Amino acid sequence: MLHPTRTNVLICPERADHPQVVALLAALDTYLAGLYPPEANHLMSVAELLAPEVSFYAAWQGNCIVGTGATRRMPDIGGQAYGEIKRMFVHHDVRGQGIAARMVLTLEAGLKAQQIALALLETGRNQHEAVRLYKRCGYQERAAFGGYPDNGLSLFLEKRL
Repeated sequence: MLHPTRTNVLICPERADHPQVVALLAALDTYLAGLYPPEANHLMSVAELLAPEVSFYAAWQGNCIVGTGATRRMPDIGGQAYGEIKRMFVHHDVRGQGIAARMVLTLEAGLKAQQIALALLETGRNQHEAVRLYKRCGYQERAAFGGYPDNGLSLFLEKRL
């Protein structure tokens, strides 16, 4: 059971195949499927999230996972390695508690610990809450990267860490 008014949340590394993570990612996929056509959703599967170049985190509230986020270490872009933020999601029952902003900070700290000084991400233009979050966290718009199509539905953001 989620506690919408409880703010004691622990963000830590977790396996992407944890049953609660899988359920939360399924909820995210359903949400995104309602916003965009399938070809516009660039989702990493649970199997892909288990790859060694991915760092996956979960936000725990008591014994419930209420949020997720991941980074994927990527090869050089313009001579500089970067980390891509993926699978950011906070359960709607606990939004507004700053969990997503804490997750972004955690992901950025993980990238810095790996000597990666550039974070990139792709999000959907219709995800207004996500866009506001990333901009509040210092992300700025940039051109498409990493083979993503510039389809008018995606927004590409970056932040120097």
